[in-house]
Amino acid sequence: MNTVSSILNIAKSTIKSESKAIANLSELLTEDFANAVELIYHSKGRVIITGIGKSAIIANKIVATLNSTGTPSVFMHAADAIHGDLGLILEDDVVICISKSGNTPEIKVLVPLIKNAKNKMIAITGNIDSFLGQQADYILNAYVEQEACPNNLAPTTSTTAQLVMGDALAVCLLELRGFSSKDFAKYHPGGALGKRLYLRVNDLSSQNLKPQVGLEASLKEVIVEITEKMLGVTAVIDNNKIVGIITDGDLRRMLSKSDAITELRAKDIMSTNPRLIEENAMAVDAKEVMEEFGISQLLVEHDGKYAGVVHLHDLIKEGII
Repeated sequence: MNTVSSILNIAKSTIKSESKAIANLSELLTEDFANAVELIYHSKGRVIITGIGKSAIIANKIVATLNSTGTPSVFMHAADAIHGDLGLILEDDVVICISKSGNTPEIKVLVPLIKNAKNKMIAITGNIDSFLGQQADYILNAYVEQEACPNNLAPTTSTTAQLVMGDALAVCLLELRGFSSKDFAKYHPGGALGKRLYLRVNDLSSQNLKPQVGLEASLKEVIVEITEKMLGVTAVIDNNKIVGIITDGDLRRMLSKSDAITELRAKDIMSTNPRLIEENAMAVDAKEVMEEFGISQLLVEHDGKYAGVVHLHDLIKEGII
């Protein structure tokens, strides 16, 4: 067997092994999961998530997911907690402890301290009979039969299981809160994802020049307007209303058909059914219209009046495409 085939077979075996373990998690869910979700949902405090080693890394990711979907969460490293960081936990906070074995020394020290403070505790563990499992108020069983690691040592499948259990918690809470795309945008204002959720057509078109000519504009006036405004298009306006559009392509096609170019007016060249979009529409809606009709520009209107142009390049620049 060549090296490439060997590598691909190992990768496929790893993925299949982990996917089988993840599928089995649904069979391990009990009422404790539903009760844990209800506890967090009705809590007046935050969710404090703790762990050590690879479980701490997973805890950080679950914290990020919960925060981004409307559940305030804080990461607390289990080792640091017993050396001063325990002060992070406030009276109304719910604590989630993540540990594959549930029997690590740090967990055995930390758990009684949490219990003494009367905070409710949820365990995500692969060993429900462990010290952590016995002490937790609710247990989320993340048991896996075997790690993907051939030596059954390196945390692989087990950490994936912990991550999936955290995602399941987050999605259940998201649904209970009625968390919408608008809420998501509020927590994700930066980057392409946020822009897709909050950026409107007017945010883009208002940064562009506003090409326009009248019905009787000459061919030279049309060419000058398109050239100066640098959008490859001009609107044809009558009483501040859009009556047509002229693109670079329209000009080329008309010039190839007509010899009497000096007599041409905007009304002779324009397309009379331009694609329009309201300035308050989402930028992602403009993208969908452009893709559907295979065009690069949309004329923008507001209350039936011409408001500008949004160009494909605007969408690319902002990461919408």
